[in-house]
Amino acid sequence: MPATEGSFIGRSILSIRRNRVNSIDGSPEQELEDLELFQKHVSDRFTDLLHCQLPQPPASPVGDSSSASPGDGTAAISAVDNILSIAWLRKLLDSFLCCEAEFKAVLVIGRDPSQFTKPPLDRLVPELHDRTVKALDVCNAISHGLESIRHWQKLAEIAFLALQQSPFSDGQVRRARKALNVLITSMALDEKESYSNKTTERNWSFGRRGGAAAAHREQNIGYFRSLSWGVSKTWSASKQIQAMATNLCAPRGNEANAAAQAVYIMGVVLAFVMWALVATIPCQERMGLASHLPIPRNVGWAQSMFGLQEKIAEEWKRKEKKGSAGLLEELQKIDKLGQSLFELANSYSYPPEEQKVEEIIALVGEVADTCRKMEEGLIPLQRQVREVFHRIVRSRTEVLEIIDQVGKLSSPMN
Repeated sequence: MPATEGSFIGRSILSIRRNRVNSIDGSPEQELEDLELFQKHVSDRFTDLLHCQLPQPPASPVGDSSSASPGDGTAAISAVDNILSIAWLRKLLDSFLCCEAEFKAVLVIGRDPSQFTKPPLDRLVPELHDRTVKALDVCNAISHGLESIRHWQKLAEIAFLALQQSPFSDGQVRRARKALNVLITSMALDEKESYSNKTTERNWSFGRRGGAAAAHREQNIGYFRSLSWGVSKTWSASKQIQAMATNLCAPRGNEANAAAQAVYIMGVVLAFVMWALVATIPCQERMGLASHLPIPRNVGWAQSMFGLQEKIAEEWKRKEKKGSAGLLEELQKIDKLGQSLFELANSYSYPPEEQKVEEIIALVGEVADTCRKMEEGLIPLQRQVREVFHRIVRSRTEVLEIIDQVGKLSSPMN
């Protein structure tokens, strides 16, 4: 997998720190300096993310002559700057990879390994590792959620490809209408029932007729299950995030040294990033997600993160009531445009009204533009999720190996 910008920066930080600890012993003063630098970098990265804008709900282009044309480039520019867009999520994961690499440098490089078996690290590091295991489960669920988004993207592509050329034949309109019906229905389903057998059979009836649908039923169900979550039916993304936030408290008193503070900061960063992913990407069972993450609001490094949490939580509360499949900007656009296009296709009759044809053509252009952006961004985003998964595994393994070696050295010889 090609390295992302974040992983490159992370390696650079590790190299710089290795050079420093070769010449300077890991004193408390040096640790405090490293902690301050780590806090500054966390603050800078999330401040940059906070300065992006929340996307505006896409207005229906039907009858709106003031909306930007699909090819004028305006939408493409604003999408990059929007919180909850694919571009923003990639930036979020890149920032996480940078923070994770620098955290590992602060925690491991130049530190006496025996400190990992003494208070407070003997308690805090295992707690962080427990959160990382839960984060791995979230990464798996997000990967499957991205596969579902790609499936919806393909349905939208079927629709706009069917209507790319006018005048439209009955066959073109019928094919587009079927694809849009499956798209809208599957995105609007309640999360708890969205992957039941009944739902599966209904969704995958697209393109089948009469006996053919029955003949291919088992094959369709099996294929759809391949896109479903690779976790238990009782698994809950919301409860997983809640569990990650349990006991996520700032160290106090004698425990509030530089290493403990760094572990706490990384725990907050990890929990926030997983929370943001779950809110944005379709995931199994997310009820009440907005209230499950305690981000400190009175410390400098967390203020931007807290601001992001408030923005995303507000969006979640607003969309949760409507049964949204996720807050991803491109997904919201596909949903909105798909419904508008379905209504026009459903009322289409021959000979068509010229105004209705123009409205369909305008919608098709916007759907095509959104699908193009999704095609360009989803696969790199999937790669980044996998890189986050593997980075977490590697870092956890490295620390566990250090602790294991300390345990072997301290064991009495037989």
